[in-house]
Amino acid sequence: VQLQASGGGLVQAGGSLKLSCAASGLTTSAYTMAWFRQALGKEREFVAGSSLSGRSTSYANSVKGRFTISRDNARNTVSLQMNSLTSEDTAVYYCAAGGPRPMRFEGISTDRTQYNVWGQGTQVTVSS
Repeated sequence: VQLQASGGGLVQAGGSLKLSCAASGLTTSAYTMAWFRQALGKEREFVAGSSLSGRSTSYANSVKGRFTISRDNARNTVSLQMNSLTSEDTAVYYCAAGGPRPMRFEGISTDRTQYNVWGQGTQVTVSS
């Protein structure tokens, strides 16, 4: 079971990046998928989450209106489109999967302990 995150990098403030996460060894349609981030010296925090079907999403207040999470269960992938980036978004971003969940479960937890599969992280650095 593995989550492989990609797409991080260095971007100027106001710019955009798209992170991708490819899952192997699990079926994303049975997992709540989420992105977390951890800035230097800070705790890992919830950024965005997607329910099993993708019909429900949840965002941290700090990224609402700027970030968009999406999933493609046919391809076993989840993405995070990040726009209007600021230096406050600089962090290592982690893809996470929580499950397997019961069919039609639409809940999205912001608690990292509810996610049992984690990717390796990808660095996002926003220069001001």
